[in-house]
Amino acid sequence: MTTELLTERHGATLLITLSGPATRNALSTQVFAAGIETLNMAESNPDVGAVVLTGAGGHFCSGADLQHFLKNKHNLSAQGAQIDAFNQWIEALRSFPKPVIAAVCGPAVGVGTTMLLHCDLIYAGDNAAFSLPFVNLGVCPEAGSSLLLQNLVGYPRAAEKLMLGEPFYAEEALEVGLINRILPPHEVNGYAQAQAAKLAAKPVASLRITKALMKKQHPHLADVMMEEAKHFSDLIRGPAAKEAMSAVMEKRRPDFSKC
Repeated sequence: MTTELLTERHGATLLITLSGPATRNALSTQVFAAGIETLNMAESNPDVGAVVLTGAGGHFCSGADLQHFLKNKHNLSAQGAQIDAFNQWIEALRSFPKPVIAAVCGPAVGVGTTMLLHCDLIYAGDNAAFSLPFVNLGVCPEAGSSLLLQNLVGYPRAAEKLMLGEPFYAEEALEVGLINRILPPHEVNGYAQAQAAKLAAKPVASLRITKALMKKQHPHLADVMMEEAKHFSDLIRGPAAKEAMSAVMEKRRPDFSKC
């Protein structure tokens, strides 16, 4: 079963929940498309003042759905469509003019972490675990993370996270400024929604302009994202990525000696 994107309104807050127990909320082309449509509708709806993004089942997001990549490993057109859908989702999130708050519990892997770089406020459970295993999967950073992460945490720490791809936890994420606050897991969603309600009650124009002004601090982000996407698209079709993804699905260590 693939992940579904569930939505519900709580006053002026739109709650978006990634729900896919079998895949730990992994994201497929269908989820990306649903996310884009949801954000477009939220942007045009004056009754929606803020968005909360969360995951169901004690997980935030385990990254892109590798089963879809493996299923289409000989279908370059289908792989290209999945990569395009991902890039369009990140662009929709990046350019969304209203506040986006992430409520993160459990694993946030790959895009589960990089999309947080495009959220405005991030609240995490003390069980949150972040990882950026792109190199380990034979690909490269995406969603502008090669720029945004090092701007946030500095080059040495960004290099450690992006090159080694090892998980790091809520305490470190708070220390380096990736998240705003750590809470008990059962309090995260409620706290995020309460913060969203506060934002939704603020003057709309003031919020939009404030967010837009801060986003302008990364004028080269779009170019970086395009360059990342090109390299990612090339690498995902290469032997290292195929070996890495097969190893993940087969629950074994990858062998890159022939890649």
